[in-house]
Amino acid sequence: MKNEINIPGKEFYTYEDYAKLPEGAPYQLIGGKLIMTPSPTPFHQYISSRIEKRLIDFVEKSNLGLVFHAPLDVYFEEKETYQPDIIYISKERLNIIEDRIKGAPDLVMEILSPSTAYYDLRRKARTYAKHGVKEYWIVDPMEKSIEVYKNKDGTFELVQKAEDEGNIKSLILPGFEIELQHIFVDRNMSNFL
Repeated sequence: MKNEINIPGKEFYTYEDYAKLPEGAPYQLIGGKLIMTPSPTPFHQYISSRIEKRLIDFVEKSNLGLVFHAPLDVYFEEKETYQPDIIYISKERLNIIEDRIKGAPDLVMEILSPSTAYYDLRRKARTYAKHGVKEYWIVDPMEKSIEVYKNKDGTFELVQKAEDEGNIKSLILPGFEIELQHIFVDRNMSNFL
């Protein structure tokens, strides 16, 4: 892939290598490769902030845990450290929060962009499922769609999909739902795609 960085004489990177990058370096460690993740578009950030605000309000209202957003390292194993767009960790599992998140969040949301969609839909999704992420949302700004997957025995199973309109409901946060019309409001953001 064009976003990979190669260090001469080294086939794979580990978390130790990744941790030596300067703070804020735009990379994720995916399959032992340092993958550059360019800054998101304004439309991506607009959608992210609209979802995150609703999720934070819901989680804080009932003291259910914590919500974080990228960039924040989530360590899964030596060759897999990602920066998901939005994560939720239940208060029963806050012990996974250290100098980074060390283990699977309960809920991960990825907002697709041209530079990261391949990884979000493939390798990262498999890693999230394998390590126990309970619920995975794929938000597609171009299609104006949201898909919700549940973890079933270490793999993800699609349980909901909405495009353009309708509601998406969380499986692990009963009562939390998103109305697509409120997330994908245009407000001239198409100029920033």
